[in-house]
Amino acid sequence: MLKKLFPLFAYLKYWVIKEDSYSLQSPLVFKIYQDLIEFIKSPNLSVGEIEDYRKTLVDSTKEIEVLDLGAGSKKVNSRKRKIADITKFSTSPKKFALLYQYFCQLTPAITVFELGTCVGITTRYLSQKTKGTLYTFEGSQEIQNVAKPNSGYENIQFILGDISETLPIILSKVKGVDFTLIDANHTYFGTLKYFELILEKVNKNSIIVIGDIHWSKEMEKAWEKIKTNPNVKMSMDFYECGVLFFDSSFIKSEYILDF
Repeated sequence: MLKKLFPLFAYLKYWVIKEDSYSLQSPLVFKIYQDLIEFIKSPNLSVGEIEDYRKTLVDSTKEIEVLDLGAGSKKVNSRKRKIADITKFSTSPKKFALLYQYFCQLTPAITVFELGTCVGITTRYLSQKTKGTLYTFEGSQEIQNVAKPNSGYENIQFILGDISETLPIILSKVKGVDFTLIDANHTYFGTLKYFELILEKVNKNSIIVIGDIHWSKEMEKAWEKIKTNPNVKMSMDFYECGVLFFDSSFIKSEYILDF
């Protein structure tokens, strides 16, 4: 019971201390935050197709067998799961998918990593902002089969297998990673391991986003450790996710922002 209630307590804490644009003192953070809000509000016809795809999955009655290599789902933790339930409970809502797009486009976006393809909704969002190749990693064959588009999205490479094994292989083949979304495993050690592997390939323009940072006590502990890493120069907590910057010209700082 306490595990299920943890996100609620975490949200109450977040709600009490979060900041909005009126309280931000840093011109840099103010601009990033204001531009994000404008980006979310701006009409974006290109995402309509993705949201239509989401709707078809929510309406699906099909069941698939899921190989779960992480902490599992709090809502549906059986091996056989409905595609509709996976979509409802394990995918980012449009608002946060747009947030990932926004931060992705702040980087060169030549090499983009997504750890945790799920049913491919966020994958499609990131693909729209990727100028080079989007590598998306998934552990379950059945879920990956759902996620793969029938056509289009030629800049996506789908990587199947245990991310702990596949991630080092792909990292060895790329010069650097511009943007990463870590939304897989959801354990303390798994999240830390992924972060530390990616860290070897970041540069001052890179951004790493970690999903579900308050999903559990483990994930919150991982977030607290990661954001204090000396290579992280600035962090932003949006409750559903945390955003990390590595530009050494930034003053070491942490922000908890209303979203």
